[in-house]
Amino acid sequence: MTGFLTGLATALITPFTPKGVNFDAFGKLIRFQIENGADALVVLGTTGEPATMNETEKEEVISFAVKQAEGKCKIIVGTGSNCTQKAVEASKMAESLGADGVLAVTPYYNKCTQNGLILYYQSIAEAIGIPVIAYNVPSRTGVNILPQTMAEIARIPNLAGVKEASGNMAQTLETAALIRGKCELYSGEDALNFPILAAGGTAVISVVSNLLPKEVKMMTCLIAEKNYHEALALNDRLLPVTKACFTEVNPIPVKAGANLLGFEAGVPRAPLTPCEEKNIETLKNALSAFGVNL
Repeated sequence: MTGFLTGLATALITPFTPKGVNFDAFGKLIRFQIENGADALVVLGTTGEPATMNETEKEEVISFAVKQAEGKCKIIVGTGSNCTQKAVEASKMAESLGADGVLAVTPYYNKCTQNGLILYYQSIAEAIGIPVIAYNVPSRTGVNILPQTMAEIARIPNLAGVKEASGNMAQTLETAALIRGKCELYSGEDALNFPILAAGGTAVISVVSNLLPKEVKMMTCLIAEKNYHEALALNDRLLPVTKACFTEVNPIPVKAGANLLGFEAGVPRAPLTPCEEKNIETLKNALSAFGVNL
């Protein structure tokens, strides 16, 4: 399917206190995103740390996000697993709680075959009526959706697109050519937002937009208008912030950045650790140079 997602989807952090999810801070983050033009919010994606959350917390986060969004932007829920049945059940729960779509990362650790990937996405998509986004991030999962495999997955009726974060532009371009007109290509790597959009991607699923939603959205609009000169200039300005957001594994730096902006995001849950001071300083300098008042 095509037409589900265009523009900016922010891969939203989950603010924590030592006692649980900080819903006051979460609500502020959601409102900040909507006010600055986000077209969708991805909750419980990698950036949201679902691996360290219990099932009650996950349900509460989904319900809260749907209620807070009030239909002003799409809510997409991360539901992938290394167990197909768990991914199916999580996707059904997300649909029942009002999600607009699901984002399903490839099975991790098990290292399934390419045929296993096709069956995995078929199982999820057939269990629900809302759109499904495949998520290819082999650096985390150990599994790579090859272009020919994605072409087969794209035949699934409610498969909306693929969040491509392989970091391999040659592969991404081949995938784009094979799925064009069947489903859509989304950038899942902030450093490659510009080339992926320029190659026909319709949206970015961004980490950096937790901090700079207005500017990341602006870049997607400029490219959609084929104003590549201004889009590239904006991308050049964003690059230092992007680099600073990945000095440590995501979402460690971006949560520190949200704290710098006053969002009370807390720190990541173990085994992730608080951002190192030198990297907080790098992020602070990058945001200040961009023009953010801290």
